Parts: sequence; C-alpha cells; structure tokens
Amino acid sequence: MSDQQMRAIVHDVYGGSEVLRLTTVPKPVPSADEVLIRVRATTVNRTDGGFLSGKPYLVRLISGFPKPKVRILGNEFAGEIEAVGSAVTRFQVGERVFGYDDARMGGHAEYTVKKASQPLGRIPDGVSFETAAAILEGSHYALCNLKAAKVKVGQQVVVNGGTGGIGSAAVQLLRYFGAEVTAVCAGTHLELVRQLGAATVIDYTQADFTQTDKRFDFIFDAVGKSSFKKCKPLLKDQGKYISTELGKNYENPFLAIAHAFKKGKRVLFPIPGLHQEDVDFLGALVADQQFTPVIDRVYAFEDYKTAFEYVLSGVKVGNVILSL
Repeated sequence: MSDQQMRAIVHDVYGGSEVLRLTTVPKPVPSADEVLIRVRATTVNRTDGGFLSGKPYLVRLISGFPKPKVRILGNEFAGEIEAVGSAVTRFQVGERVFGYDDARMGGHAEYTVKKASQPLGRIPDGVSFETAAAILEGSHYALCNLKAAKVKVGQQVVVNGGTGGIGSAAVQLLRYFGAEVTAVCAGTHLELVRQLGAATVIDYTQADFTQTDKRFDFIFDAVGKSSFKKCKPLLKDQGKYISTELGKNYENPFLAIAHAFKKGKRVLFPIPGLHQEDVDFLGALVADQQFTPVIDRVYAFEDYKTAFEYVLSGVKVGNVILSL
C-alpha cells in the first residue's frame, strides 16, 4: 500500500454488517484550514447503525437517498495529528486529539481530516486512545438533554437505560450536577450503575419503574423504550420528560411543540449539538475522573463486522471500540 492510500471500512448500499467491507481508498489530504488525524481508536454506536441500515427511513433525509452519501462511517475518533494545513495555528503535529463528527463521519479509517475550527479536544494525560474515542458521542447527547431540562442540585431524576452509551454518561453527569438519580437497567448491571452514581437502581426484568410511588422532576428515557403517557403519572407538577427516540408515530417532537407554551408536565425534544465548550467541559471531567466512558468491548479494526453485529444486537453496555 502506497503512502497515498489507507485502509477504510466502507459501504455503498444500505443494510447490515454484510454490506460493509474493508478496502483501500485514497488517503485524505488536508486543505489549508484542516488537520490530518491518524486514527488510533474509533467507536461503533447506534448512530453508525442507523446510517448503515438507513432505518428509520427518515434518517435517509440526512444519510442520502437512494444510497448512502457517506461511505465511511465512524462519528467518534481519537488519534494523533499527522499534518496541519498552512492556515492552522490551533494544533501542532504530534498532538493527541479526540473528536466527534456526525456530518462527515470518517472515523472508521486509518486517517481522517477535520476542520481545525470544528470541536476537537486534546486527550488528557494518562487517558488511552480507546477511552478518548468514546468521550463525546453518548455524553454530548446526555449533556444536551440535561441542559434542556435545566437539572438542578437535589432534583429527583430517572434515567431509563442506565448502561447505554447515553444513559451511562447521563448518570455520571447527573451525579456531577448534584441530582439524585434513579437508574433503570438489567439486573446483571446493577452494581455498575451504582458505581456510576445512581442512588437507586431498578432491574427492569423484575419491576416496571413506572409503577413506583416516587415522583420525579425529570425522566430521561435514554433508550426510547417508554412513553410520556406511561411516565406522566411519575412526574411532579412541573416535571419534564425527554426521550432519545422519536416515539410511537413520531409523537415526541409533536408533543414537545404542543407543550412549548404550556405549564405543567411536558415533553421536551431538544435538537442535539456539539460546541467547543462542551468538548472542553467533557474532556476536563475525564481528566478529573468525574466522568469515564463505559467501555464494553474493544475489537481489532479487522473485526469490524463482529463489532457492528454486536452493537446492532442492542445488548451493548456503554461503548464498543475499534482499535487501530
């Protein structure tokens, strides 16, 4: 393989792991305002799975129709800066960085180029590439939702799905913000979620969390497996409900619009975004050991199909890593 080529995982049609292939493609060249990153670790997550399958079909408005417009997936990455464009002053060759890009993707390759102006963070000392690769995807979704709910110290909060990439980050962030967390997960992970910061843990295989007598300021459904209708009785008078999914018949965005100018119990549906201050904040929490991405499994880059199959099975805990 020449210096102008690299290995990458590509797909040209929608489907499952069977449509993915590891091949050689041209190595990207950074423009004046870009940096070239040698990828050392990346993740496989729910977003990758949605863009791979093109389902729900609404995602194709973003991912492309009738075929994918982004061939190389991977919205999270960590690596070393190998080259910088002539106009770049923010980074230097050799620096270790982590980032997230759900528009251009590109993390499932040996190299990726990013605008130096887009949100990128320097990996804290002592943090591995594998851990750094998993810092942003789940946590920035969680952070966006917690900000929208205006979580305060002492509030009572439910996290449904406390072991997913988003849920496990939410539990830790809520602990940092001073909320009292009730997390819902499978019984085999109760101790893990307690260690993350949950004061109370409910095993969903043994009990329905919506049947509790406790009342909450905020219910965060990080797996999209409940509904506002089921959760509404659990909310306090000004309680808020947020789901990471659209809900049955895409009800959650419509409920959020309907509730926008109402008082009382309501649905919020914030549009996620990632800003440099979020990257800096989350990186600082990792450096201070206030937040640590949960890593389920680490696969070799060549085992990408197995990694995707595991993620698509819906049983992963936290994050799944591809190590280069």
